[in-house]
Amino acid sequence: MRSGWGAGGARPGGEEGSRNTSPSPAPCPEAAGRWGSGSAPNQGTAAGQEETASSCARGGSGEVLKNLNKFYKRKEIQRLGAENGLDARLFHQAFISFRKYIMESSSVSADLHIILNDICCGAGHVDDLFPFFLRHAKQIFPMLDCMDDLRKISDLRLPPNWYPDARAIQRKIIFHAGPTNSGKTYHAIQRFLSAKSGIYCGPLKLLAHEIFQKSNDANVPCDLVTGEERVFANEDSRQAPHVACTIEMCSTNTPYEVAVIDEIQMIRDPARGWAWTRALLGLCAEEIHVCGEPAAIDLVTELMYTTGEEVEVRNYERLTPLTVLDYALESLDNLRPGDCIVCFSKNDIYSISRQIEARGLECAVIYGSLPPGTKLEQAKKFNDPDDPCKILVATDAIGMGLNLCIRRIIFNSIVKPTVNEKGEKEIDSITTSQALQIAGRAGRFGSSFKQGEVTAMHRDDLARLKEILSEPVPPVQAAGLHPTPEQIEMFAYHLPDATLSNLIDIFVSLSQVDGMYFVCNIDDFKFLADMIQHIPLNLRSRYVFCTAPLNRKEPFVCTTLLKFARQFSRNEPLTFDWLCRHTKWPLAAPKNIKELVHLEAVHDVFDLYLWLSYRFMDMFPDAVLVRDIQKKLDDIIQIGVCNITKLIRASQSAAAPGTAEVVSEDFPLSRTQRDARVVSDRHGGTEALSIAVEAAGLRRAKNLRSPRLGGRQEDMKSYGRGSLANRLLREGLLTQEMLRQLESEWQDQHRNGRYGFGSKRDDQHSSKATGKKRK
Repeated sequence: MRSGWGAGGARPGGEEGSRNTSPSPAPCPEAAGRWGSGSAPNQGTAAGQEETASSCARGGSGEVLKNLNKFYKRKEIQRLGAENGLDARLFHQAFISFRKYIMESSSVSADLHIILNDICCGAGHVDDLFPFFLRHAKQIFPMLDCMDDLRKISDLRLPPNWYPDARAIQRKIIFHAGPTNSGKTYHAIQRFLSAKSGIYCGPLKLLAHEIFQKSNDANVPCDLVTGEERVFANEDSRQAPHVACTIEMCSTNTPYEVAVIDEIQMIRDPARGWAWTRALLGLCAEEIHVCGEPAAIDLVTELMYTTGEEVEVRNYERLTPLTVLDYALESLDNLRPGDCIVCFSKNDIYSISRQIEARGLECAVIYGSLPPGTKLEQAKKFNDPDDPCKILVATDAIGMGLNLCIRRIIFNSIVKPTVNEKGEKEIDSITTSQALQIAGRAGRFGSSFKQGEVTAMHRDDLARLKEILSEPVPPVQAAGLHPTPEQIEMFAYHLPDATLSNLIDIFVSLSQVDGMYFVCNIDDFKFLADMIQHIPLNLRSRYVFCTAPLNRKEPFVCTTLLKFARQFSRNEPLTFDWLCRHTKWPLAAPKNIKELVHLEAVHDVFDLYLWLSYRFMDMFPDAVLVRDIQKKLDDIIQIGVCNITKLIRASQSAAAPGTAEVVSEDFPLSRTQRDARVVSDRHGGTEALSIAVEAAGLRRAKNLRSPRLGGRQEDMKSYGRGSLANRLLREGLLTQEMLRQLESEWQDQHRNGRYGFGSKRDDQHSSKATGKKRK
């Protein structure tokens, strides 16, 4: 690399300048006019800098810009940048800032002026800019000064080493692999109950509560630990030898004889996978019983190879048969007792439940944001053979955690909104794993139905559903990781002026993982970090607030967290009276859907208070009182859900004419809206949107089975349905131009009455209109 950078006492002009023993050549007139000559007496003064900067702005800055871009493109400079901690992304950002500083700033340093002047006149080399570039980069990226330390802190390549207690014992790993309703978890729980001590780690509070109940019913004292709740089996609050917990709450320091990790395939979850990784690598148990899909066997085996532990695999088959039907439901008139319609949006839940009750049938409703108590009550109502409620409408919340007597699963749609590893929203077909998890709820062993059935609501979805269910589940490729509070604190020590959100960004950008791991999505964490950044909190407290489990799409919950943090920062306890005042408790039974949604949000706020109360007991002192009113709120929500069709009618009657939505845009779209929006978004026009709307009309017409349609049903089915159009677009079989042409042709055929919609009167009206135009 070239010596003599023109800084720190080195002679301006760089290598070329140091080699040339004769006086430097006079600068060219153009450069002299812009930057001033090397012998100008005022170059080092502020006035001189302003003069040269302003002269540069007047014109002739192209030479400077040309040399800066030449500097940026040099491989040697990029390599030097990498050696000093500037990866490609940081190098690019630093250069953009550096270029802007030179071209627009009126306070460029004198030595940098001289270097630029020499380069423009051929007396210097663009490489001589590097020390100035690096100095500027360190000003905008302070972590460059301590890059080695930061890289060591964010090195995530050996997660097994984070758990020395687990590595100090030789653990036995048993993988119980099988589909839903195969008895795999049952066998693991039997070993859990027979052990002297044990821990059960599940993905949901409902599952943890079920094991807690089952254990104590079997006279095996067991505690319950979730993010919001601690329940002791012993009256004197002594810790029981067994504990059932949500997986995030498991202790990696307490020794157990047996540990059970349920739904191990969720180790790949973009947001929560880190909790399964931590449990698998860190639990101090002589036996680790892992339950889940066979797709996770290879990854678990590889992970355990790095810890020196072998995996024993026990395979299970489904206990009852599951049949995929050859016909779709097509109409709600074809519902039978024991049917469960699975939707992926609240709007569809509301719409279908109202249509079912309009037919004189009762239905139970279960979706994710309902309180656990309400879910259990709805499940109990549906399962009760003496209750007239024989139909269930639910989201994929039934996929795990609830025991339900379902004979037939009916997929209202096979498209589900999801969030990928990058935090981006996607709307795509459900995965094979998701489909099997949901379909497997039909015909469960021990229920009143000895055989399960699966189908789709719409005929055009059934073929694709069969394909999804028949495809092999792709192997789980990697396990999730997440930065710990200790790692972030060490980052903050080196970068005291960085915000928590920036610390997380820097951590992720510098983190190193091997092929078996990935860093979990942290968008929710960063969202909360940015939201409370202006509130004065110490780093550990700020980190805890940012890991609080809440739905960031719910404004009321987010606003309340902000109030919690502000009150906390003032060192003012958040009392029961304070909480009641801010949530307007007591609350009445909901009169419409909007009020029901708000009650669910208030329930989430109470959950948030309880979650924080176990981390800051002094500042959230009234957990017992809050839990009491939360149970009352659960009862109120149950009343609302039991009368959900009345709430829907009230919402729609109160809505402005022409509006159909009863919930906010934050919720996933209904099938018709989703199809319309996906097509419209991808093809950017009202034409595509109108096609999807027409599709909804055709579907309704088909369900009415109008005799006028006759043999034209297949023609209509092959064109116009939102889901079919969407699928063809996604598979590249349909283009925007084809879509427009199809719409034009369909409208012409519609006007000519070829699809049975136009009447003679319509034709006459059309002829008259045409005649008028001709005249």
